[in-house]
Amino acid sequence: MKIDSIVDGIVLDHIKAGNSMRIYKYLNLENLKCSVAVIRNCRSKKYGTKDVIKIDSIIDMNLDVLGYIDPNITVNIIRDGKISQKNHLELPVRLVNVIKCKNPRCITSIEQEIDQVFNLTDRENRIYRCAYCETKSDKEEL
Repeated sequence: MKIDSIVDGIVLDHIKAGNSMRIYKYLNLENLKCSVAVIRNCRSKKYGTKDVIKIDSIIDMNLDVLGYIDPNITVNIIRDGKISQKNHLELPVRLVNVIKCKNPRCITSIEQEIDQVFNLTDRENRIYRCAYCETKSDKEEL
């Protein structure tokens, strides 16, 4: 298999094996006019196996969402064939309009204009709670 190097674009590396298609769908990568390579289950010294996504263009993306989906992702920005920026993600402390509160009595269920805000309350167990009503989010809600 040959996947060419990127001159200007983004490489999402160290994705937990199996999560690449979830990220692909969330970022709507199927709508891009550039090349996108999804590499699944490749060998990794650190994780055993991993997924990688290569995007042959620099696009805007919500790093908080990527950190929520998989906090081990490394986002490499490639310019002129070289890594110009490397971001190591982690679980975001606060999520805004990423997940929705399931509580039908929450103000966000009644007032549609209010942002859906969740705060990280337990990093080890990846628990987020609604900033308005304290309802716990589902881990795999996105």
